[in-house]
Amino acid sequence: MPLATSDQFFSEPLNLIMPGPSRDMGDGWETRRRRGPGHDWVVLRLGRRGVIERVDLDTTHFKGNFPESASLEGCDVPGRGAPPDGAPWQELVARTTLRANARHRLAVPAGKREPVTHVRLNIFPDGGVARLRVWGRSA
Repeated sequence: MPLATSDQFFSEPLNLIMPGPSRDMGDGWETRRRRGPGHDWVVLRLGRRGVIERVDLDTTHFKGNFPESASLEGCDVPGRGAPPDGAPWQELVARTTLRANARHRLAVPAGKREPVTHVRLNIFPDGGVARLRVWGRSA
């Protein structure tokens, strides 16, 4: 479940975890164009604590407005809310170049497979993502 985001200008980040493939750009999460430094992000709580082994990041329907790249971080904190400020985030998937209108299957390196309760998807600098899926096992 999405708990926090840097930008909800065009659509809700809840669209990232909707069932099935996206129907169109409006069925994904898209941020407005950045005019300054930084990047956009969304924090999601996993259904249960787990070890993430693979990530599917889908930019289907986003052709001119997909992020240049993305990374994924994880955090292991108790509670159902967003991680507190200063919570220790660990890199799960390093910043990876993305393609337009494509499904990206990204492996989490074995050395980074630690239990997490939350993930943070970072998109650089902005853009649209149709779906985000994380695959792994309960911890």
